[in-house]
Amino acid sequence: MFAPAHDELNVFQSAEARFEIACQKLGLEDDLYRYLKYPSKEVTVYIPVSRDSGQLEVFIGYRVLHSTVRGPGKGGIRFAPDVSIDEVRALAAWMTWKCALVDIPFGGAKGGVICDPSKLSKHELERITRRYTAELSEWFGPERDVPAPDIGTNAQTMAWVMDTYAMHTRQATTAVVTGKPLALGGSEGRTEATGRGVMMCCDKALAKLKMKREGCRVIVQGFGNVGSQAATLLHQAGYKIIGVADIHGGLYNENGFDIPRLVDWVYTQKKPLPEFSAGGTKMSAPDVLFNPCDILIPAATENQITSQNAHRVDCKILCEGANGPTTSHADPIIDKKGIFIIPDILGNAGGVTVSYFEWVQDRQGFFWREDEVNGRLQHVMERSFDNVIRYAETHGVNNRIAAYIVAVDRVAQALRLRGIYA
Repeated sequence: MFAPAHDELNVFQSAEARFEIACQKLGLEDDLYRYLKYPSKEVTVYIPVSRDSGQLEVFIGYRVLHSTVRGPGKGGIRFAPDVSIDEVRALAAWMTWKCALVDIPFGGAKGGVICDPSKLSKHELERITRRYTAELSEWFGPERDVPAPDIGTNAQTMAWVMDTYAMHTRQATTAVVTGKPLALGGSEGRTEATGRGVMMCCDKALAKLKMKREGCRVIVQGFGNVGSQAATLLHQAGYKIIGVADIHGGLYNENGFDIPRLVDWVYTQKKPLPEFSAGGTKMSAPDVLFNPCDILIPAATENQITSQNAHRVDCKILCEGANGPTTSHADPIIDKKGIFIIPDILGNAGGVTVSYFEWVQDRQGFFWREDEVNGRLQHVMERSFDNVIRYAETHGVNNRIAAYIVAVDRVAQALRLRGIYA
């Protein structure tokens, strides 16, 4: 229906392929399969914005609500020049399975606007955000669809969404978005949550494989919020970060990087990562992925590991910090190499888990200490990791398919109980 032509790099097809395998393994009833296969609804919005020059420009935005079977939709808003409806569909579906896998009461949603934030002023970004929110003010809501930051958006963006929603509904509603500033009802630990979840999964994988933290060689591709936070936390815990990359390029140093200095270089001094003064060998961002290491963390964007390059991956553990970094066509190659995979719907689920905690805190008007947030996150991540490994070993499937089976089964169970309103 959505993507009839075969295309390995179509992320919606990759998401669908894993869903199909899970349904087959589960023997899912035909009615439930048909219901869960498609999004609940989707919308395209055209956003007229007055540029700082005075010229009017119309931006295209999307929002896809994949499922509300287990709770309101949950998913980020992405500002990027390559946003597409298929990408947003895939991300919304992944959010449904991610939330079900970690057993939090949300369905999946996602949004995006086709724009390049690096070429827009703060005022222009605010105008885009507010008009996008205004167009969706009857769609959003704490019990309907709860946005969060994603690529190209941040806590400030969420503050604008929250304020615009409040103006349209004539009530202060902090729980309409997550990833907000602390002063507006954000949660302690939310900024680090996705990276912290990545580290927790790495710790569990090392324990499973009887490996040690000290000297464990890690490559992190992507140095945005997820990659930089994961690298920082892993470095603090004793891991050795030997490869890093962002949109400007990559660096490799078998002796390891001083991650606090690198974070200061990129985020405080605003200098390009490949020019890091204490850097190593320069290479392209994609090529960083293919150096030998113990743990490989793709934390950038989709489609980094494909059927054309998967044979070059040289790691023991592949922990996906990004959404969809490995195509479905690459899965058999990674599997055949015996790599222990922590799939994206588990590996990067720390972010949505703490977003759930933020939503809970906003709704009850009572906020938790950071150590409480992190402790609850650890419980969720470790329980979810154990469930996936137990299912994989019991049923003889790889970790990715096990994660999908656990997630799809939970949504299907909820749908059986609710029934299909048709």
